Amino acid sequence: MLVSTPIGNLGDLSPRAVAALRDADIILCEDTRVTATLLSLNGIGTRVQPLHDHNEAGRTDPLVEAMLRGRRYALVSDAGAPLIADPGYRLVRAAIAAGLVVSAVPGPNAAMMALALSGLPPHPFLFMGFLPPRTTARRGVLERIVAAERVGLNATLVFYEAPHRLVASLEDCAAVLGDRAASVGRELTKRFEEVRRGGLSELAETFRAVAPRGEITLVIAPAPVHVASADQLDAALEEALAESSIKDAVAAVSRALDLPRKQVYARALILRGDEE
Repeated sequence: MLVSTPIGNLGDLSPRAVAALRDADIILCEDTRVTATLLSLNGIGTRVQPLHDHNEAGRTDPLVEAMLRGRRYALVSDAGAPLIADPGYRLVRAAIAAGLVVSAVPGPNAAMMALALSGLPPHPFLFMGFLPPRTTARRGVLERIVAAERVGLNATLVFYEAPHRLVASLEDCAAVLGDRAASVGRELTKRFEEVRRGGLSELAETFRAVAPRGEITLVIAPAPVHVASADQLDAALEEALAESSIKDAVAAVSRALDLPRKQVYARALILRGDEE
């Protein structure tokens, strides 16, 4: 049984979730200390065992064998829905392959809540989990999204992010995706819940001035329906380059035409004769 747990407000644990956790023989969890606090507050005495990224591969076969013998497990993550950017996929896949019944108790999820609060189109959406921590890999992921958008993908994008990487991620998103509308959901369901909305560059500026804290969910608008033609890009760049530095021209044109800065910069170099 996959059991969703609160993402912040402990009052969000459903009665059905409480019953499922009480009925299980063992609760599998990421951090036994985190789960023990939740269980204690709800008077649940079920034994807990750790299941996380570092031990899931080694524990999957023994757990499936125990389930085949009749043992009942509940799987939780530290917060939210199991498997959604959390451990459990290997175990669930193996349980299904063994013919076991896998069920779930729905509940809180930061991605869904942030999407609903963003003010951006709620469907279709593409949930990408966490962006890579380093710029090169992060931009590589974003460039693959842009490539998919060029052949038809049109979806609101949802990412999880660590607070200390938020500004860098917002800057990379603006550079690669263009300065799209976006939303940053912070500390959702908690006392200091906050949702900030604006352009990617504006949000980067906001959180550069005031460092973010807590759990972060980033929601980004779909690619604009209108895609500027090569002639429109060249005309806009030639006009901007006549009056501004290449840096300012690229920033202005990428924002005006909703094009990735990397693409605009590469074309600006060619127009200036810096590249063959």
